[in-house]
Parts: sequence; structure tokens; C-alpha cells
Amino acid sequence: MLRFFVANSRIFSKQVGSRILAKPAMSTILDSMRRSDDMVVNFGCLLRRWCQARCSSGGSNASLEMKVSRGVVRFGVGRLSENDSSRANERRVLQKAKMTRKEKLNELRFYRLKAKKKMNSPNPEVRIRYKLDKAKRKEEWLIEKLRKYDAPKAPPDPHDPEIMTEEEKHYLKRTGEKKKHYVPVGKRGVFGGVVLNMHLHWKRHTTVKVSCRPCKPGQIQEYADELARLSKGIVIDIKPNNTIIFYRGKNYVQPDVMSPTDTLSKAKALEKYQYEQSLEHTSQFIEKLEKELQDYRAHVAKYRTEKEQQPRKQVLEGD
Repeated sequence: MLRFFVANSRIFSKQVGSRILAKPAMSTILDSMRRSDDMVVNFGCLLRRWCQARCSSGGSNASLEMKVSRGVVRFGVGRLSENDSSRANERRVLQKAKMTRKEKLNELRFYRLKAKKKMNSPNPEVRIRYKLDKAKRKEEWLIEKLRKYDAPKAPPDPHDPEIMTEEEKHYLKRTGEKKKHYVPVGKRGVFGGVVLNMHLHWKRHTTVKVSCRPCKPGQIQEYADELARLSKGIVIDIKPNNTIIFYRGKNYVQPDVMSPTDTLSKAKALEKYQYEQSLEHTSQFIEKLEKELQDYRAHVAKYRTEKEQQPRKQVLEGD
């Protein structure tokens, strides 16, 4: 492209020189001057486009300005306007987003080497801090994931709890203990399928046992309150072996939708349980690392004080 511009400029200079030596009339001189100005402007426009293309491909944040005065072409470099700079930034973002597979692999390799360097560091504090930062990032990610499983609770329906005497409660407790049918609540916790099974049991029986295993200490009461809210049943008794006995009520009517809409599905409940387990183990690991880091810093401080006290002892002994 540049060779083409140079060749055109040489031809233009030869044409102008031959016309000046010929000494033509005034009209021909004016025509030649106009043509020469047109050629200069065309040449300048072409050169300007070429330079702009070169600047944009190079990723520079500058604009090329051309000024023509008395047949002389002058170029100047200035800054881009806000619109042009925003477009250039968008192009850079798109270029960064459209990374090739090789570039992605190189970037991942760089991060792996960086992590390996920290893991194999001779300084124990660097290793502990690397593990701690990684665990904290994982904890934040797990908390964000668990927020998606917090189903919005539906407004409570008008429900009038029945008043029962102690004799009725004792009778229902005995009948519930004798029967073998039960509804299991496993690691998924309370979800729509548990409430559905309770309503299916209440179709033929007045009481139902809910067996909660595994169950953490104090979690059985949370299960009882949640199931009573979702099923509109009455809690008769909570056994030491994590078993809850529910009574359907005297005026029980089976609902049209037995699985509440504000509960999780079976698959979603399992995913939530897995994230909760991972979050619990990550929190325990963070506590362990923080304790290790604190012990290491205390050890370093103690060793430093002992090292500083040794020269003083030697000076005192020498005196």
C-alpha cells in the first residue's frame, strides 16, 4: 500500500514538473493547479485511511488528522473521542472473550503453575494462607449456590387448630406407636414428596409416624414445625429416637394439591443437601487452617523473642 502511494507521488511530481517546464498559458496553469490539489487531497485521504487501519489494528488509542494548506499535506495524531474510545474498548473485550482453545489452555496452565508454586513454597505461612484463601472462595461460592434453593414461602392459609384433651392425645399416641406404617425423612430433609406421603397415609389412617434419620441434635423440632405448617397436621408426640407422630385432625379433607408448591423437588433437595454438607466441611476446614496460622505466628514470635534475648544473655555473662 505504501509503495503504491510513493509511486503515485512520483508520477504526480513528474507531471507537475513537465507542465511547469512547458510554460503553458494561464488557464492551463490554473487547471493543472486544481488537478494537482485534487490529486493531493485524494492521496491524503488514501494515506489517512491506511494509517487509521494500522492504528486500529495495533490497538492504539489515537486518531490521525490530515490538514491540506497550499498544496502541502500535514498529518497530526490526536486522541479519540469518547464514542471511538468506547468502541475500541468493546472490540478489546470481544477479542478477549473470543479466546482460542490454545490461549485458554495457556491461561489455565499459568494459574496451575502459580498455585503449584505457592503449594510448594518453603514458607509454611504462604502455604497455609493459600489454602485459606481458596477455602474462603469456595465458602462464598457455596453460599451463593444455596441461596438459589431458598424457596419463597407461600402466605399461610387460614387454619384453625383443633383443641384436644389429654385423653385424646394419649389415645392417639398409643395408636400411632402400635402401627407400623411410617414416612421417612432422610438426608434430603423436608420436601414435597414427604408431605405427599403423609396425605396418602392419612387417606386410610388417622395418625402417621415420621422417622427422621439422619437427624442432628435439635433438628427434629424444626422438622416437626415445618411439617405441621405444610401438612396442616397436629404434632402429638416427639420420640427420643427422632420419630414424630402426626394426627390429621377431626375435620380432615384431602387437598387437591397434596405436594405444596413452595417446596423443593426430590432432585433439588438432594442438591441442596450436598451443598450444605460441602459448606459444613469447608467451614470446619477454614477453622482448622485459621488455628494453624495462629499457632505458626505465635511460634515465630516466640522464636524471635528467644533469638533476641540470646545476645543479651551472652553480654551479661561476659560482664
